[in-house]
Amino acid sequence: MLLAFNLFNPEHLIPFAVFGAIAALAWWGLDRVAANKPRTLERLDALKNPRRRLENRLSKRKDKMTRVLENAAPALAKPLQSQNEGERDKLKVKLSNAGFRDETASTVFLGIKFAGLLLGLMLGGGLLLGSGTYTQRNILSSVALAGGMFYLPSLVVSLLVRRRKQAIFLGLPDALDLMVVCVEAGLGLDQAMRKVAEEMKKAFPVIAEEFGLANLQLQMGRPRTEVLHELGVRTGVADVRALAAVLIQADKFGSSVALALRVQSDSMRTRRRQLAEEKAAKTAVKLIFPLVIFIFPGIFVVLVGPAAITMVREMFPLMEGRKG
Repeated sequence: MLLAFNLFNPEHLIPFAVFGAIAALAWWGLDRVAANKPRTLERLDALKNPRRRLENRLSKRKDKMTRVLENAAPALAKPLQSQNEGERDKLKVKLSNAGFRDETASTVFLGIKFAGLLLGLMLGGGLLLGSGTYTQRNILSSVALAGGMFYLPSLVVSLLVRRRKQAIFLGLPDALDLMVVCVEAGLGLDQAMRKVAEEMKKAFPVIAEEFGLANLQLQMGRPRTEVLHELGVRTGVADVRALAAVLIQADKFGSSVALALRVQSDSMRTRRRQLAEEKAAKTAVKLIFPLVIFIFPGIFVVLVGPAAITMVREMFPLMEGRKG
């Protein structure tokens, strides 16, 4: 009975009540920031543009929290927006390297970071209030939690960029071989890129997506030089940038595109083989640490253990005989 009274002591419930009030206030603020249009304006927009009816039906299926965060992203990202255009371009390129090419990707990313900071502060504050001890260690832990939640989106984007670049690097030689076959068969560069995008959807979907987007831009009338240069920047892979430079030079000087693609494919295969050999040579050095930490102690116990037990058994009778 006394234990139940201690668990439901009002003094112990105050920190949780304060945390719940802060969370409710934050949610109300997000809802106010992401306030939707009145129902009348939505119906008028639907009458003006019939396609929005389908869009509204699809948007209603989304989770309410997701829609609130999407609508609140511009307001949340405003404190983190950089005034430097170069930094904004770097962020846009980084997000495009991760596969996020939408115009609002930067705004949504910064909004998620700011929302993560607020969530970390609320969680850290709630844990601090729940502990009831405002020591330096608890305060630093709360601040570290808020900082970790703030930098978590950047870490996720970096991992996505790394995985995407690895996929492009591994599949690009095969894509170039297919392009060489297509070009030597009489197809143009645009048709060859389209064929690569169609044939490599299952094996290398990332490369197929990038080549498909480049082909779509070419069909829309953009200059080939700009499309190839944007392809190298969008992927963020040095080999793709080199390929774009080779194709631009071949198109500019009128040289053989098939020969340029074949030379580039051979150089990429050589580089990939050299990287594999380098990793294989580093394997012996990397195995030293698990051998020393996990394998050598077990071998040492198996080999030296019986001899040590025998020595202990032989030494203890001698010591007992001397004491007697």
